[in-house]
Amino acid sequence: MTTVSSTKASSLLGISDSRVRQLLGEGRIAGAYKEGRFWRIPLFKGMPKIISGKRGPKGHWRMRMQKVLTCIHVNKHQIARNRREQQQHPVIVVRAGSHLKYCHEVEIKGNCRLVYRPEQPLMCSGAVLWIEVEPSVEIVTKTFVQNPYLS
Repeated sequence: MTTVSSTKASSLLGISDSRVRQLLGEGRIAGAYKEGRFWRIPLFKGMPKIISGKRGPKGHWRMRMQKVLTCIHVNKHQIARNRREQQQHPVIVVRAGSHLKYCHEVEIKGNCRLVYRPEQPLMCSGAVLWIEVEPSVEIVTKTFVQNPYLS
């Protein structure tokens, strides 16, 4: 049986690494065990299996593998706004299906493709230049907090 780390499990589930560690601490990820200091999480049909909680709202994570390509593009309107207002809001948009994530930095841990199509822009954003990433490739995003005292 294939096992993965908590970081890989978080990218497969589409939730944060700290939330995966919280679920591990509660014993809600089936078959997970600790190997030294690190968690090993088994995969069932390519995904970690999470046991439902007894109370509270239902969890929001992926139940099956993502099939749609992930698109990464830059929001030029946000760049202009940052320049005009002298701010540092995130301008990179990572679009995985219907989920959007704005960030300052993206690390792609695998193959990707840079696409330029001015005659056929993206339907969702109108971008003419973007990066396409396979759903199985891990993407790490980082967002920086702006320090108001450094301006």
